[in-house]
Amino acid sequence: MDQSRRQFIKTIGIAGAGALAGFAALGQDDIKASITILHTNDTHSRLDAYPANDPNYPNMGGYARRAALIQAYRIQDPGLLLLDAGDIFQGTPYFNLYGGEPELRLMSKMGYTAATMGNHEFDNGLEGFAKVLPNAQFPFVSSNYDFSQTILAGKIKDHLVLERNNIKIGIYGLGISLQGLVSKELYGQTQYIDPLQVARRMEQYLIRKHNCQLVICLSHLGFSYQTGEVSDVVIAENTSNTHIIIGGHTHTLLDPPAVIKNQKGKNVYIGQSGYGGLRLGMMQVFMNSRNEINLTQDNT
Repeated sequence: MDQSRRQFIKTIGIAGAGALAGFAALGQDDIKASITILHTNDTHSRLDAYPANDPNYPNMGGYARRAALIQAYRIQDPGLLLLDAGDIFQGTPYFNLYGGEPELRLMSKMGYTAATMGNHEFDNGLEGFAKVLPNAQFPFVSSNYDFSQTILAGKIKDHLVLERNNIKIGIYGLGISLQGLVSKELYGQTQYIDPLQVARRMEQYLIRKHNCQLVICLSHLGFSYQTGEVSDVVIAENTSNTHIIIGGHTHTLLDPPAVIKNQKGKNVYIGQSGYGGLRLGMMQVFMNSRNEINLTQDNT
């Protein structure tokens, strides 16, 4: 992974808090909790680093470097979240030969918390995905794909609720429409549900039912489209209680991340770390006694 670091600080307010003026506004003596969020997307089976003679990314990327960076962050924060926004599969002979098994095994060794499904997770059909899924010692979270009439029924979560470092966190997942993008025989009876409708329902559920202080959307919708097609930007603009969107699909490097106003006029932060495992996204979240959040992000 590229070892360069680009630091920036943004602030968000949660549970009715207004926009903050920076880290000092939280009051360092008042910080009650913090959590590190690491994120990846669109790795596309790039287990190895790019070759030394690659014209663009010589010796960059690879699961080994990623694992070393994750371990370094985990020493600082053993309770960190490690999230992936989909398209783990497809792109190198590893997937052609092993169908995704080594990717999931290695991600499990790295201690991933959760992932969502990208369109390439369907490339070997539902049966192919179900075959390698036991190698994932972490859940896949997808809220707008209904798998109830498929072999994946009961194997994919529609949400996840965690408590880390005294912060209650809710995670939901959104996937892109498969029609016209993936052959029908590969996704079978999977039903696609409007992602905006699902996002609004899930964020309310996570806050009202589970009292989550931080709501994260794992998205494989894509960052933004000129056509107005549903995207991370559309979700951010048309929801009220989603605080962070970890995106994928469009291979966008958001460094710094996009900052979009939601329906309440509050900031939603959208992170995406490019393509091929070249970057590891990082967000450092600090919370004070008033449930106000300060968010520091970069891509490593």
